[in-house]
Amino acid sequence: MNKRYPYLIIWLVTVFVLWNLAQVSSCNEDHAATLKSPAANDNLVTIDTLKIPHDKFGEAVRYGRALMLRTAYYIGPDGVNGHYTGNKMNCTNCHRDAGTRPYAFNLVNSFKEYPQYRAREGRILSLAERINNCVMRPNLGRPLPLDGREMISIMSYLKWLSDSASVNNHIKGLKNMEVSFPDRAASSDQGEKLYAQHCTRCHGTTGEGQMQLDQVTYAYPPLWGAKAYRQGSSMHRVVKLAQWLVANMPFDKVTHNKPFLTDAEALDLAAFINDDEKHPRPSKGVTEVQYPHADEKAIDYDKGPFNDPFSETQHKYGPYKPIADYWKGKGLKSTY
Repeated sequence: MNKRYPYLIIWLVTVFVLWNLAQVSSCNEDHAATLKSPAANDNLVTIDTLKIPHDKFGEAVRYGRALMLRTAYYIGPDGVNGHYTGNKMNCTNCHRDAGTRPYAFNLVNSFKEYPQYRAREGRILSLAERINNCVMRPNLGRPLPLDGREMISIMSYLKWLSDSASVNNHIKGLKNMEVSFPDRAASSDQGEKLYAQHCTRCHGTTGEGQMQLDQVTYAYPPLWGAKAYRQGSSMHRVVKLAQWLVANMPFDKVTHNKPFLTDAEALDLAAFINDDEKHPRPSKGVTEVQYPHADEKAIDYDKGPFNDPFSETQHKYGPYKPIADYWKGKGLKSTY
């Protein structure tokens, strides 16, 4: 018998087993396969952290990336380098993979996009101010000193991201994934059923999340309650949260080009998570003025006054199509 035959047989058996495993795995993806197909020219940003330079700038870049990944450890309530954030969440809970994951509040192009006008503040913001908005709103914290090590390191990391990526109009995932609006309001009740089905195993039945064993930060962050993001955070808007959910959750059943939730399901789930009648949130700082110019308010921002005939309830939960059509009729683009 040829000595190569045993190796050939082993190779064939291995291929057969792997092929069958792939088929079994695909049987669990039938729900997602009916939704959105991947783009034919799906170019994604690839970031190689091994290329961070080994100098003083690289040292700042590495610390900035570490702050994104382990925010609570470094600057949380029990932070080893200061106490700036008021809860134990990490930046990467929303800006996944330290801001490099497609359709996950991607930060690769942020250094090039600021300063920019922000309707929420009604003025031009620097990138450092925008970073501090995140520290204060979802993280319930106080501003980082603009000339401090932490702010400079985060800015250095974002600059390195921008410089090291070939960002152009063909790159996918730099913005949020668009969701289509159904001809009905988002349903908190339907969202509650979806939450029980898909979310409780990680985030808990009461949205409390799960701490890591070291109790320093979360393995799965809280979605409401005293330790979650507060009102006024971007995630507290239903459409904004739905855009993130449809591209990112459930984390073990979704890819950026194959969502698991339908757009309508993502909106329902976001409505349940952000239902203030069902779920308490931190009250710190909720009296701040947002969107000082009524014509510039995001259509899913639910605090009046509005320059349109729609109620606060409709602005929060929809239906959103009539609101978008109203602003389109006035020659203005609706934002969310």
